[in-house]
Amino acid sequence: MLSVCVVNWNTRDLLRACLQSLYRYPPSEPIEVIVVDNASADGSAAMVRAEFPQVVLIANSENLGYARGNNQAMQRAQGEFILLLNPDTEVFEDTLDNALAFMRAHPDAGAIGAKQLFPDGRVQPSVRGFPTPANLLFEVSGLARLFPKSRRLGGYRMRWFTYDAVAEVDQPMATFLMTRRAVIEQVGLMDEAFPLFFNDVDWCYRIRQAGWKIYFVPRVRILHHGGASTRQVRLSAIRESHRALEAFYRKHYRGRLNPLIYALCIGAIRLGGALRMLYARLKGCR
Repeated sequence: MLSVCVVNWNTRDLLRACLQSLYRYPPSEPIEVIVVDNASADGSAAMVRAEFPQVVLIANSENLGYARGNNQAMQRAQGEFILLLNPDTEVFEDTLDNALAFMRAHPDAGAIGAKQLFPDGRVQPSVRGFPTPANLLFEVSGLARLFPKSRRLGGYRMRWFTYDAVAEVDQPMATFLMTRRAVIEQVGLMDEAFPLFFNDVDWCYRIRQAGWKIYFVPRVRILHHGGASTRQVRLSAIRESHRALEAFYRKHYRGRLNPLIYALCIGAIRLGGALRMLYARLKGCR
């Protein structure tokens, strides 16, 4: 069985389209869909109850965050395979069967990510490397942008990635992230210390550390409208993203790095966050 876990916050109409696509193009094996609604104010939970009675709905009375929501769904999931799927996505006819076939053919795959398409058909950048000290400093210094085709200097945002072949990667966006129950049993659920951002990065990092591989699979395609929830709180999202990156460094690098290098990395994270906040304010974001 495949368990599809969707965490929603105030994206009712996109969620409806997502669920319609799942039931329009189900896999050839049993599927269960679990929706966790984080106290949406737009009637999302009522819509699911009325239009998709077959969905397992967990309606939280407050916004518990993305990580906690996914953990709630995964704890209810019964499937051998578990798919984390954003509500602002839609699957195609062969999406789920292609993903399941890849997972079954590659027992070393701890997780896979999909090729994500904008509504106009353009490929959306959706694969990154881990934010290692080198990757972070090359990005903040601007060297990664100056040499976008350099795999050494551009290892974080991976602007050189072609999205046209199967590849072993660090962290595909959790917009679509399929894993297996054996992985969850080994590495655990998402770390709720990362409520909104970097919970997927931390999870992928732990999956890789446990010896599993993570793949990008271009035959697995989804439509992704992109950032529907976080656009509603743009400045807060930028602030939380950089706080989460700093927390990732505290968890995985403090005590392992030379103190001066660690301090330099934390300074780079804070500088990058300040510059992004300034740029967003100049553009009129709130």
